[in-house]
Amino acid sequence: MTSCENRGRIMFEKLGILSDIHGNALALEAVLRHAELRGVRRFVNLGDILYGPLQPLETFKILQRTPVIATIAGNQDRQIFGATTNDLAANPTLAFVIGNLGREPIAWLRGLPSTAVVDGTVFLCHGTPASDTTYFLEDVDSGHPLVRADEDIVRLLGGVRETVILCGHSHIPRVTQLSSGQLIVNPGSVGLAAYDDAAPVKHVMETHAPHAAYAILEQGQSGWDVALHRVSYNWNEAAKQARALNREDWALGIATGRMG
Repeated sequence: MTSCENRGRIMFEKLGILSDIHGNALALEAVLRHAELRGVRRFVNLGDILYGPLQPLETFKILQRTPVIATIAGNQDRQIFGATTNDLAANPTLAFVIGNLGREPIAWLRGLPSTAVVDGTVFLCHGTPASDTTYFLEDVDSGHPLVRADEDIVRLLGGVRETVILCGHSHIPRVTQLSSGQLIVNPGSVGLAAYDDAAPVKHVMETHAPHAAYAILEQGQSGWDVALHRVSYNWNEAAKQARALNREDWALGIATGRMG
Protein backbone atom coordinates (compact mmCIF):
# COMPACT_ATOMS: atom_id res chain seq x y z
CA MET A 1 0.00 0.00 0.00
CA THR A 2 1.31 3.40 -0.91
CA SER A 3 0.46 6.81 0.41
CA CYS A 4 0.12 10.12 -1.34
CA GLU A 5 0.84 13.68 -0.33
CA ASN A 6 -2.26 15.83 0.10
CA ARG A 7 -1.91 19.47 1.21
CA GLY A 8 1.22 18.81 3.19
CA ARG A 9 0.22 15.62 5.01
CA ILE A 10 0.50 11.94 4.22
CA MET A 11 -2.83 10.36 3.27
CA PHE A 12 -3.91 6.75 2.97
CA GLU A 13 -4.55 6.08 -0.69
CA LYS A 14 -8.14 5.27 -1.67
CA LEU A 15 -8.81 1.56 -1.34
CA GLY A 16 -11.54 -0.27 -3.23
CA ILE A 17 -13.04 -3.14 -1.23
CA LEU A 18 -14.38 -6.13 -3.15
CA SER A 19 -16.04 -9.17 -1.63
CA ASP A 20 -18.24 -12.12 -2.57
CA ILE A 21 -17.90 -11.75 -6.33
CA HIS A 22 -19.13 -15.34 -6.80
CA GLY A 23 -18.09 -15.59 -10.43
CA ASN A 24 -20.30 -12.71 -11.55
CA ALA A 25 -18.05 -11.18 -14.19
CA LEU A 26 -20.69 -8.73 -15.40
CA ALA A 27 -21.07 -7.25 -11.92
CA LEU A 28 -17.31 -7.15 -11.36
CA GLU A 29 -16.67 -5.26 -14.58
CA ALA A 30 -19.32 -2.68 -13.67
CA VAL A 31 -17.85 -2.19 -10.19
CA LEU A 32 -14.31 -1.76 -11.51
CA ARG A 33 -15.49 0.86 -14.02
CA HIS A 34 -17.37 2.69 -11.28
CA ALA A 35 -14.36 2.64 -8.96
CA GLU A 36 -11.95 3.81 -11.66
CA LEU A 37 -14.09 6.89 -12.29
CA ARG A 38 -13.78 7.69 -8.58
CA GLY A 39 -10.01 7.54 -8.58
CA VAL A 40 -9.56 4.10 -7.05
CA ARG A 41 -6.29 2.53 -8.18
CA ARG A 42 -5.88 -0.24 -5.59
CA PHE A 43 -8.25 -2.95 -4.40
CA VAL A 44 -8.49 -5.69 -1.81
CA ASN A 45 -10.57 -8.83 -2.28
CA LEU A 46 -12.24 -10.48 0.73
CA GLY A 47 -13.01 -13.91 -0.73
CA ASP A 48 -15.79 -16.10 -2.16
CA ILE A 49 -14.45 -15.15 -5.53
CA LEU A 50 -15.19 -17.78 -8.17
CA TYR A 51 -17.94 -20.06 -6.85
CA GLY A 52 -21.23 -19.62 -8.69
CA PRO A 53 -23.23 -20.73 -11.77
CA LEU A 54 -22.02 -17.77 -13.81
CA GLN A 55 -18.58 -16.97 -15.29
CA PRO A 56 -15.90 -18.19 -12.88
CA LEU A 57 -13.03 -18.36 -15.39
CA GLU A 58 -13.83 -14.96 -16.87
CA THR A 59 -13.94 -13.52 -13.35
CA PHE A 60 -10.48 -14.96 -12.66
CA LYS A 61 -9.13 -13.40 -15.86
CA ILE A 62 -10.53 -9.98 -14.98
CA LEU A 63 -8.96 -10.11 -11.52
CA GLN A 64 -5.57 -11.06 -12.94
CA ARG A 65 -5.42 -7.72 -14.75
CA THR A 66 -6.85 -5.70 -11.85
CA PRO A 67 -4.55 -3.95 -9.33
CA VAL A 68 -5.58 -6.06 -6.33
CA ILE A 69 -2.95 -5.66 -3.63
CA ALA A 70 -4.31 -8.32 -1.26
CA THR A 71 -6.69 -11.26 -1.74
CA ILE A 72 -7.90 -13.70 0.89
CA ALA A 73 -9.88 -16.93 0.57
CA GLY A 74 -13.50 -17.35 1.61
CA ASN A 75 -15.37 -20.47 2.65
CA GLN A 76 -16.58 -21.22 -0.87
CA ASP A 77 -13.09 -20.79 -2.25
CA ARG A 78 -12.09 -23.62 0.09
CA GLN A 79 -15.05 -25.57 -1.23
CA ILE A 80 -13.57 -25.37 -4.72
CA PHE A 81 -9.97 -26.40 -4.04
CA GLY A 82 -10.99 -28.95 -1.41
CA ALA A 83 -13.67 -30.67 -3.50
CA THR A 84 -13.88 -34.46 -3.41
CA THR A 85 -15.43 -36.81 -5.95
CA ASN A 86 -18.46 -37.12 -3.70
CA ASP A 87 -18.76 -33.33 -3.47
CA LEU A 88 -18.81 -33.03 -7.24
CA ALA A 89 -21.43 -35.73 -7.59
CA ALA A 90 -23.67 -34.06 -5.01
CA ASN A 91 -23.23 -30.47 -6.23
CA PRO A 92 -23.63 -29.82 -9.99
CA THR A 93 -22.77 -26.13 -9.50
CA LEU A 94 -19.45 -27.02 -7.90
CA ALA A 95 -18.76 -29.49 -10.71
CA PHE A 96 -19.48 -26.76 -13.27
CA VAL A 97 -17.18 -24.27 -11.53
CA ILE A 98 -14.26 -26.69 -11.34
CA GLY A 99 -14.73 -27.79 -14.95
CA ASN A 100 -14.92 -24.20 -16.13
CA LEU A 101 -11.86 -23.02 -14.20
CA GLY A 102 -9.21 -25.62 -14.91
CA ARG A 103 -5.98 -26.02 -12.94
CA GLU A 104 -4.39 -22.57 -12.76
CA PRO A 105 -7.26 -20.68 -11.06
CA ILE A 106 -7.80 -23.52 -8.58
CA ALA A 107 -4.10 -23.53 -7.70
CA TRP A 108 -4.33 -19.75 -7.21
CA LEU A 109 -7.25 -20.17 -4.82
CA ARG A 110 -5.37 -22.84 -2.87
CA GLY A 111 -2.49 -20.45 -2.27
CA LEU A 112 -4.58 -17.62 -0.81
CA PRO A 113 -4.29 -16.79 2.91
CA SER A 114 -7.33 -16.73 5.18
CA THR A 115 -6.51 -13.27 6.58
CA ALA A 116 -4.15 -10.42 5.71
CA VAL A 117 -3.04 -6.99 6.91
CA VAL A 118 -2.62 -4.01 4.59
CA ASP A 119 -0.27 -1.14 5.50
CA GLY A 120 -0.20 -2.26 9.13
CA THR A 121 -3.59 -0.61 9.60
CA VAL A 122 -6.32 -2.57 7.81
CA PHE A 123 -7.14 -6.18 8.70
CA LEU A 124 -8.82 -8.42 6.12
CA CYS A 125 -10.98 -11.45 6.87
CA HIS A 126 -13.85 -13.17 5.11
CA GLY A 127 -16.13 -13.97 8.05
CA THR A 128 -14.38 -13.27 11.36
CA PRO A 129 -10.65 -13.38 12.11
CA ALA A 130 -11.04 -16.96 13.36
CA SER A 131 -13.74 -18.34 11.02
CA ASP A 132 -14.69 -17.85 7.38
CA THR A 133 -18.18 -19.28 8.03
CA THR A 134 -19.21 -17.02 10.93
CA TYR A 135 -20.98 -13.74 10.32
CA PHE A 136 -19.02 -10.98 12.02
CA LEU A 137 -21.71 -8.33 12.37
CA GLU A 138 -24.98 -10.25 12.10
CA ASP A 139 -26.83 -12.81 14.19
CA VAL A 140 -29.15 -14.96 12.04
CA ASP A 141 -30.82 -17.11 14.71
CA SER A 142 -34.16 -15.45 13.89
CA GLY A 143 -33.84 -16.40 10.22
CA HIS A 144 -32.94 -12.82 9.26
CA PRO A 145 -29.80 -10.77 9.97
CA LEU A 146 -29.82 -8.68 13.15
CA VAL A 147 -26.78 -6.63 14.11
CA ARG A 148 -24.90 -8.16 17.02
CA ALA A 149 -24.38 -6.29 20.27
CA ASP A 150 -21.16 -4.30 20.47
CA GLU A 151 -19.63 -6.60 23.08
CA ASP A 152 -20.31 -9.67 20.95
CA ILE A 153 -18.57 -8.14 17.94
CA VAL A 154 -15.62 -7.07 20.09
CA ARG A 155 -15.35 -10.63 21.41
CA LEU A 156 -15.24 -11.99 17.86
CA LEU A 157 -12.28 -9.69 17.12
CA GLY A 158 -10.08 -11.94 19.23
CA GLY A 159 -6.64 -10.39 19.33
CA VAL A 160 -7.01 -8.17 16.24
CA ARG A 161 -5.81 -4.65 17.01
CA GLU A 162 -5.80 -2.98 13.59
CA THR A 163 -7.79 0.25 13.32
CA VAL A 164 -9.99 -0.94 10.44
CA ILE A 165 -11.33 -4.45 9.88
CA LEU A 166 -12.77 -5.43 6.51
CA CYS A 167 -15.05 -8.46 6.31
CA GLY A 168 -17.49 -10.08 3.90
CA HIS A 169 -19.51 -13.32 3.90
CA SER A 170 -22.93 -11.87 4.81
CA HIS A 171 -23.37 -9.97 1.52
CA ILE A 172 -24.94 -7.12 3.55
CA PRO A 173 -23.20 -3.72 3.20
CA ARG A 174 -22.58 -2.33 6.67
CA VAL A 175 -20.29 0.03 8.58
CA THR A 176 -19.99 -0.48 12.36
CA GLN A 177 -18.01 1.60 14.84
CA LEU A 178 -17.03 -0.35 17.97
CA SER A 179 -16.52 0.73 21.56
CA SER A 180 -12.89 -0.37 21.09
CA GLY A 181 -12.45 2.50 18.64
CA GLN A 182 -12.12 0.11 15.73
CA LEU A 183 -14.16 0.34 12.54
CA ILE A 184 -15.60 -2.69 10.76
CA VAL A 185 -16.64 -2.44 7.12
CA ASN A 186 -18.54 -5.03 5.11
CA PRO A 187 -18.74 -3.82 1.50
CA GLY A 188 -21.56 -6.22 0.58
CA SER A 189 -21.43 -8.59 -2.36
CA VAL A 190 -20.24 -7.68 -5.82
CA GLY A 191 -22.04 -10.61 -7.43
CA LEU A 192 -24.96 -11.98 -5.37
CA ALA A 193 -27.44 -9.54 -3.85
CA ALA A 194 -29.48 -12.16 -1.95
CA TYR A 195 -29.28 -15.81 -0.95
CA ASP A 196 -30.60 -18.33 1.55
CA ASP A 197 -28.68 -20.89 3.58
CA ALA A 198 -29.35 -23.68 6.04
CA ALA A 199 -26.31 -23.11 8.28
CA PRO A 200 -25.96 -22.25 11.11
CA VAL A 201 -29.78 -22.11 10.96
CA LYS A 202 -32.12 -21.63 8.01
CA HIS A 203 -31.91 -17.95 7.08
CA VAL A 204 -32.07 -15.45 4.24
CA MET A 205 -29.72 -12.57 3.45
CA GLU A 206 -31.35 -9.91 1.28
CA THR A 207 -30.37 -6.43 0.14
CA HIS A 208 -33.73 -5.79 -1.59
CA ALA A 209 -32.06 -4.43 -4.73
CA PRO A 210 -30.08 -6.21 -7.47
CA HIS A 211 -27.17 -3.76 -7.64
CA ALA A 212 -23.55 -4.86 -7.32
CA ALA A 213 -22.03 -3.68 -4.03
CA TYR A 214 -18.52 -2.56 -3.07
CA ALA A 215 -16.92 0.06 -0.84
CA ILE A 216 -14.22 2.71 -0.93
CA LEU A 217 -12.09 3.40 2.15
CA GLU A 218 -9.98 6.52 2.57
CA GLN A 219 -8.58 8.65 5.34
CA GLY A 220 -10.48 11.87 5.89
CA GLN A 221 -9.74 14.97 7.93
CA SER A 222 -11.16 13.49 11.14
CA GLY A 223 -10.77 9.76 10.61
CA TRP A 224 -11.75 7.01 8.21
CA ASP A 225 -14.29 7.76 5.49
CA VAL A 226 -16.27 4.89 3.98
CA ALA A 227 -18.45 5.03 0.89
CA LEU A 228 -20.78 2.09 0.31
CA HIS A 229 -21.64 1.96 -3.38
CA ARG A 230 -24.44 0.15 -5.21
CA VAL A 231 -23.77 -0.16 -8.95
CA SER A 232 -26.21 -0.96 -11.73
CA TYR A 233 -25.27 -3.61 -14.30
CA ASN A 234 -27.02 -6.13 -16.54
CA TRP A 235 -28.30 -8.30 -13.70
CA ASN A 236 -30.95 -9.86 -15.93
CA GLU A 237 -28.21 -11.31 -18.13
CA ALA A 238 -26.39 -12.60 -15.07
CA ALA A 239 -29.63 -14.17 -13.83
CA LYS A 240 -30.06 -15.77 -17.25
CA GLN A 241 -26.62 -17.38 -16.89
CA ALA A 242 -27.61 -18.84 -13.52
CA ARG A 243 -30.94 -20.04 -14.84
CA ALA A 244 -29.19 -21.85 -17.71
CA LEU A 245 -27.47 -24.00 -15.08
CA ASN A 246 -30.76 -24.73 -13.29
CA ARG A 247 -30.05 -22.37 -10.40
CA GLU A 248 -33.32 -20.50 -10.17
CA ASP A 249 -32.46 -19.54 -6.58
CA TRP A 250 -29.31 -17.72 -7.73
CA ALA A 251 -31.23 -16.16 -10.62
CA LEU A 252 -33.83 -14.77 -8.23
CA GLY A 253 -31.28 -13.36 -5.79
CA ILE A 254 -29.23 -11.79 -8.58
CA ALA A 255 -32.16 -10.22 -10.41
CA THR A 256 -34.14 -8.92 -7.43
CA GLY A 257 -32.00 -8.82 -4.28
CA ARG A 258 -34.75 -10.85 -2.63
CA MET A 259 -35.41 -14.54 -2.00
CA GLY A 260 -39.15 -14.74 -2.65
